[in-house]
Amino acid sequence: MKRVRVVAAFLFYVSRAVAIPYLTIAFYSLLCMVLSLPAYQVIDGGRRFVINYPFTNSRFLIGDDVRFYYKFELVALLGLYGLFFWLLGNIFNTFRQSKLFTVQGVKRLQLFYILNFVVPLPFLIGHIIYSYEVNLLIALTLLHAVVGIFAYFMAVIFKQGLNLQNEQDLYI
Repeated sequence: MKRVRVVAAFLFYVSRAVAIPYLTIAFYSLLCMVLSLPAYQVIDGGRRFVINYPFTNSRFLIGDDVRFYYKFELVALLGLYGLFFWLLGNIFNTFRQSKLFTVQGVKRLQLFYILNFVVPLPFLIGHIIYSYEVNLLIALTLLHAVVGIFAYFMAVIFKQGLNLQNEQDLYI
């Protein structure tokens, strides 16, 4: 079990190291777009946009379209993948604990599988309506569904383990 804790600790820090930049970029992009900061520029005759690195003129993000849906999707996907990796880190953190089966661990897994099932669907519907990159989003939706299924199985196992652990505690 010690090896599992070490691997889980490593993956916890890796997932946080991925989540924080995603969340920061989502927040920065949203801030630039909403407040029309100088880092946000519309280019190509108003068809595309650019978000520069803070306090520079170097391009950071380039958007293919200036319509609301496209900009919303950019910020939402960055933010949601940040959230995905943050929640994944919470699951790895569960495996770092001395007591494996806890109510908090079950809740973390339940939240993770629900979000993996639900969140991709509005984006898939939006891509079908706007008819762009549908194949890519179908693949991403299926991948999240597979991750959600495994998280669901783990949540059920953890819930059963918690029940058995609580029964065992009552006998002692």
